Amino acid sequence: MTQWLEVTIRSVSFLTILFIITKVIGKRQIAQLSFFEYIAGITIGSIVAEASLARERSIADALIAIAVWGFIPWLADYIAMKSKSARRTIEGQSTVFIKDGKILEDNLKKEKYTTDELLALLRKKGIFSLADVEYAVLEQDGSLNALLKKDKRPLTRSDLQMLPINEKEPYTIIMDGRLLVDSLSKSGKTKEWLNGELEAAGVTIENVFLGQVNSYGELYLDLFNDQLQPPFPQERPLLLANLKKFAADMEAFALATDCKKTKKMYEQNAADIQKLIQQTKPYLSN
Repeated sequence: MTQWLEVTIRSVSFLTILFIITKVIGKRQIAQLSFFEYIAGITIGSIVAEASLARERSIADALIAIAVWGFIPWLADYIAMKSKSARRTIEGQSTVFIKDGKILEDNLKKEKYTTDELLALLRKKGIFSLADVEYAVLEQDGSLNALLKKDKRPLTRSDLQMLPINEKEPYTIIMDGRLLVDSLSKSGKTKEWLNGELEAAGVTIENVFLGQVNSYGELYLDLFNDQLQPPFPQERPLLLANLKKFAADMEAFALATDCKKTKKMYEQNAADIQKLIQQTKPYLSN
């Protein structure tokens, strides 16, 4: 067997084994490496690199070594799942860097972090002033999570005592000019509805690079031709405008009549519509 063919066979074989090991260990290794996973990953990479080129090395020996080093992080994860104390030893613990707005210098020294490194981690979170931070903790994977002080946090709908907006995931019903029938069915829409929307936009399905149905049942289109911009759905803004006009009409009618009973009815209707507008405005505004 020629040298290049043997190296190719070895490399493909080891790549297949690594793929299987990665699938067995799980996606968690890709997103967040523990100490054992980090060490095992480096070692397995070294074994594969050497075994792929070193023809005098037995493939069987290399596969055994890879299997052993692949088994180590799996075993460590299994033990960590079963024991909290073992989990602390294997995966480590989070460390508080800032508490009640005060930097804990001893914890910084314990984790071998400098003040510059702490500030850099905060900047990555979009925090440039240390005075804005109430609490910050270094997680096991080396990332920093920070809690801003109450007066520095962005306003939420609950802070303003507004009704929450429950949005569902969008459904991609057109991709690369092709209709995704299953997604269209899951979105609750029909082909007749889609054809009507495409006709109103003045495009055909072959012209659409990507089409999505949002949580409001509206169709968003991105065309192959970037010079063309399909009209954005206007049903919700139009409904909001009509409600505002209706409320204004009620107020005008109340001013135009001399009948107290009729005036009171128009004023009450105007107040009810204004209340409805306040409740539905977050849903109807683009």
